[in-house]
Amino acid sequence: MLLSILILVHTAYNSFRPTPVKPCGLTAETQEWDTNQVTFDNYSLILRGQRIFLHSGEFHTFRLPVVDLWPDILQKFKAAGMNAVSLYTHMGIINPSRGVQDFDDWRALKPFYEACTAAGIWVVLRPGPYINAETSAGGIAHWATSEVAGTLRTEAADWRDAWKGYILAVIEESVPYQINQGGPIIGSSHNEYEQWLGGEYFEDLKEVYHHSDIVVPLTYNDPAPRKNFINGTGAVDLYGLDSYPQRFDCSNPFVWTPIVLTYHQYHMEVNPSQPWYIPEFQAGAFDAWGPGAPSYPPCAVLTGPEFMSVFNLQLWASNAKLINYYMLYGGTSWGAIPFPSVYTSYDYGAAIDEQRVLNTKYDELKLQGFFVRSTPDFYKTDWVGDTSTGVISTSSPDVFVTFLRNPDTEAGFYILRHNDSSSTVAKTFEISVDTKEGKLDLPQVAPAITLGGRQSKLIVTNYAFGSSRMLYSTAQVFFAGVIDGRDVLFLYGDSSQDHEASLQFTGTPNPLHLQSAMINIKPGKNSLISFLPGIQGLVTVYDSDTQLVLFADRDTATTFWSPVLAAPAETEFANFWSFGTNESILVGGPYLVRTASITGTSLALTGDLKDEVRLTVIAPKGVKRISWNGYVVSDLMPLEGSVYVGYVRPSLSLGEISVPKLEGWKYKDSLPEISSEYDDSSWVVANHTRSNIPWKPYYGDGRILYGCDYGFCENIVLWRGHFTATGEEKSVNLSINGGGAFAATVWLNDVFLDTAYGNCSNNLNVIEETDDVFVFPDGSLNVGGDNVITIVQDNMGLNETRGTEPDVSKGPRGVRGFQLSDGDFGEWKVQGKLGGYTNFPDKTRSVFNEGGLYGERAGWHLPGYDISSWPSRDLVEGLPDSAAGVGFFVTTFKLNIPQGYDVPISFVFTEPLGQPYRVYLFVNGWMMGKRVGNLGPQAKFPVHEGILDYRGENTVAVALWAMEENVPVHPDLELVIDGVFDGGVGEIEVNNPAYVPRSAY
Repeated sequence: MLLSILILVHTAYNSFRPTPVKPCGLTAETQEWDTNQVTFDNYSLILRGQRIFLHSGEFHTFRLPVVDLWPDILQKFKAAGMNAVSLYTHMGIINPSRGVQDFDDWRALKPFYEACTAAGIWVVLRPGPYINAETSAGGIAHWATSEVAGTLRTEAADWRDAWKGYILAVIEESVPYQINQGGPIIGSSHNEYEQWLGGEYFEDLKEVYHHSDIVVPLTYNDPAPRKNFINGTGAVDLYGLDSYPQRFDCSNPFVWTPIVLTYHQYHMEVNPSQPWYIPEFQAGAFDAWGPGAPSYPPCAVLTGPEFMSVFNLQLWASNAKLINYYMLYGGTSWGAIPFPSVYTSYDYGAAIDEQRVLNTKYDELKLQGFFVRSTPDFYKTDWVGDTSTGVISTSSPDVFVTFLRNPDTEAGFYILRHNDSSSTVAKTFEISVDTKEGKLDLPQVAPAITLGGRQSKLIVTNYAFGSSRMLYSTAQVFFAGVIDGRDVLFLYGDSSQDHEASLQFTGTPNPLHLQSAMINIKPGKNSLISFLPGIQGLVTVYDSDTQLVLFADRDTATTFWSPVLAAPAETEFANFWSFGTNESILVGGPYLVRTASITGTSLALTGDLKDEVRLTVIAPKGVKRISWNGYVVSDLMPLEGSVYVGYVRPSLSLGEISVPKLEGWKYKDSLPEISSEYDDSSWVVANHTRSNIPWKPYYGDGRILYGCDYGFCENIVLWRGHFTATGEEKSVNLSINGGGAFAATVWLNDVFLDTAYGNCSNNLNVIEETDDVFVFPDGSLNVGGDNVITIVQDNMGLNETRGTEPDVSKGPRGVRGFQLSDGDFGEWKVQGKLGGYTNFPDKTRSVFNEGGLYGERAGWHLPGYDISSWPSRDLVEGLPDSAAGVGFFVTTFKLNIPQGYDVPISFVFTEPLGQPYRVYLFVNGWMMGKRVGNLGPQAKFPVHEGILDYRGENTVAVALWAMEENVPVHPDLELVIDGVFDGGVGEIEVNNPAYVPRSAY
């Protein structure tokens, strides 16, 4: 579970002073948090007296461990019209061992808060300690899963002692960045739990917050409509409900489950005095291990623009005014971050993909985001009724309508969808709407309104843009506001459909404006405008000294941006829309517009280009000069009004930037542990007979062989069981637990016995532990001497908690049963990452980076390790003699990517799926990928600048674990460029500590 804190970061004093809002139903006596700068009523969140629609996306900084790239993600949030980010922090990473709280480098919170301030993005902080998020143990620190005897996520005293230091440390880092201190933090949240099980635990968490300097509200996200923590023990300040209507199987991306029909009714039943909050709404899906898993592109289709149109607007129809999309940027679950069901990529099919590239989902997000930003009347609406109540209807029984209305301005919002939400058939219809001129039957001129297959629409009435008001529009609103003192309205619609609008034109028309033949205007008090099918590009509808009305087809509208013009630096909330500034412009054409600023008569734009584009700018008339990323747009042409056009082009193209072939590999065996000469005297003796992990051994002699009990919780763990052979031993029975899709390979002395395979086939047939008899080949025993069973075991992470079993996260990863066919074992030894979780040497890359392979313990994966004496061997040749075992392949390569370009790069395994091997891919020391050749599906591993040195030497190390004998494996690894974007976020610092000598490994 997780308590989330609503936290907003800002910087200067606000020159914009909105009309204060008095919250309904809240008084100083009933409010339990300690600031009136964040409050709410039954409609919406209210910040410093100003009503907002919280329009947020999820981003986990620990999945992008390059601090200088965080502004890139936040700028892309802001560029889509969003105003907030939801942030999980990860206890297991920040708190790697008891009493240690680490906020250095990419674990820091302060640079994230400062980047949010610079971007003008509010923060909802979600520190857990349990976060779920497809992370190992749901984010609970691994040490706590073995050191805590009490039940996790309860009021158990030792569990409270475990999480309290971490929560207090997050609080200390965050307090200076709360809204009452000029920061972006507006709230804090706790995650998905049952009140009957965790009520007292929530009270413990609340007590810590309430006795700290945190002053913002505490929120909760219910995993299902179960009324948890609204009232009673553990109740939070603001309740929210999560929703993932398409669930998480992307195998059939065109098959939809129906929309949820009961959001509004549930809200009215359980917390009608609060605004309707959706802390997590599906914006993608995670993907599972296995050959049946589809990988992430189908997840992006399942939750693509059509899904967003229908399902996001259904949230609007339920009157939700606080919405967070999970995930808006997924990133990479590198190292030991994942829980067993998922692989390295956490792309999530999100609108911003793992490589930070924008896709068609982002286009739809931007259309919705700018409507919300442009429409403050939408922040306070009453749910009037829908088709089922008889309040509103259409001429077609196949169309469903919900009617929302602002009680103060009478602005109306008619949200339309198909009755069958998955219908792919277009429907035409008429509708009767309420306006200030009375009831109107729409359309008035066009033949009909068309609702495309899997499409929702929003018809607005009595709609304000600046001081002007539109009577109605069946076209969609992209932008409404004021630019250079003129009221500007930007409408759009599908080019294959009719659209119409009615509004009162004002001012003196521009005599040079030529009317498009695709637009008909019937003059009147409210002029009636009809847009004929076939419109392509941007069309000026009306241009006067007081108004500018534009229309574009949908595809053209998605190429436009509306960057905020920040207020002077001394202004509080200088970059926050509607707080520090209400000024923006319109820019069309570029792949991304990041910032805009006007100094005198010069407009400076920054952003990214993918191709040469025509630049269209709608800005103040006083602008005489426009620059793009510091270069003057030389062919700028002013058109009618305040519209400017020119061309901007990237300096380099995809073909002009290259990456080298990966060659010059050096090789060394990484499994000396099976040699008779190997000395394990420095290893930890595995002799515990008690464990706080509740899942007990199946058989053996009472010793407990669970890695985490000995400090080895992450990645590969090695076990060595000694016995003196009499010659009667024929086999060993081993039960090995590694989590879904794990593997463990077993040797007797230096003789390969077999590999035990876990499994996962797209979350079906999940096998997280095995029980096998390993037969000893003739001649493999050292009769009368010491014999060693060596187990190389992959730990796929700890399970997330499940329902009423929070201790499921205390996973028995290791050996749950050991028994020789004759005789007994002597000493058992265990070795994981060097130093375990209390003394691991690589503090920069964190406790989750390394595992227990010999090469990892020795530091072979780190830049600067001397491999000059190693023999050459190409990676594609696999291990010598097609042996089962583990070997390290290392090479270096240089990159020379020009400054000022964002160039996504990936490592790609090109050989077919099905070979029995595992690869641990290290890039400059960072474990950036786990490739399971016999399961898949992941073969492509993006690695960002900052991990890669784009203008220097890089080290790639591949730990290859071949799991069968005499079965050739041929990993074929390439470096590929996934795109070239002229622009980027600026200079990216590289922080890849080099090898320093290690001992006792």
